Amino acid sequence: MTTAKEIIQYMESLRDERQRTNLMRFFKTAPGEYGYGDEFLGIKVPQTREVVKMALNIDHGPLNIDEVPELLMSKWHEVRLCGLLILVDKFERLATKRLVNDEKAIRGRDEILTMYLKYADRVNNWDLVDLSAPKILGGWLVIGEGEYKRQVLDELAYSDNLWKQRMSIVCTWKTSQMGDPSWCLRYAEIHLHHPHDLMHKAVGWMLREMGKRCSMALLRDFLRQHAHEMPRTMLRYAIEKMSDEERKEWMGVRCTC
Repeated sequence: MTTAKEIIQYMESLRDERQRTNLMRFFKTAPGEYGYGDEFLGIKVPQTREVVKMALNIDHGPLNIDEVPELLMSKWHEVRLCGLLILVDKFERLATKRLVNDEKAIRGRDEILTMYLKYADRVNNWDLVDLSAPKILGGWLVIGEGEYKRQVLDELAYSDNLWKQRMSIVCTWKTSQMGDPSWCLRYAEIHLHHPHDLMHKAVGWMLREMGKRCSMALLRDFLRQHAHEMPRTMLRYAIEKMSDEERKEWMGVRCTC
């Protein structure tokens, strides 16, 4: 498969009505729910990953990156995921230690990042964000320096789009893995009073990972400052890896949120 049209036709041939119904219920696509309007084919993620492998098969000529926007613009959730996973694969191939300072690789990574941000509105459910933002945005953050990187994430964080906001915090999974807690702490604080449960879970999850990967002392410092104003779901996720006794202590902090 060397074109977006071929990929879409193939994925449409895999349509599973029973699985489609389950996925639409799971991803909250009913009126008034966060995924309202999203359309599914009923393809499981491992199947989509197999399509990605086929699209990137070097022996048959890998899919050109110029074909990806057509995938991202698809009404089908799984096709958009396929496009995102292709971008993830291409970005990671260009972000190896050997290629970090290679000019051609830098241009390639910048092209992928630009495309990802341009079509960020199409990354419109939590799984699409979580499977792409840490690898693309997070991978970009850990390569080199630049104040403009904060500006890019701030634009996402302060947008009025739930999924862009989630990108700004979930991408910090990668920076925490690399030992840098600053990104997580910054965007956890920005989103501290976010009204949506999906952001409460994301912030708590990233704080937990930051504590595990970087410093439990930093996590406890953050909690001492903010536990009283954190939504309870956020707090529960953040302290999940602590002992039963310590979790009880933090959950006992009076909530003023």
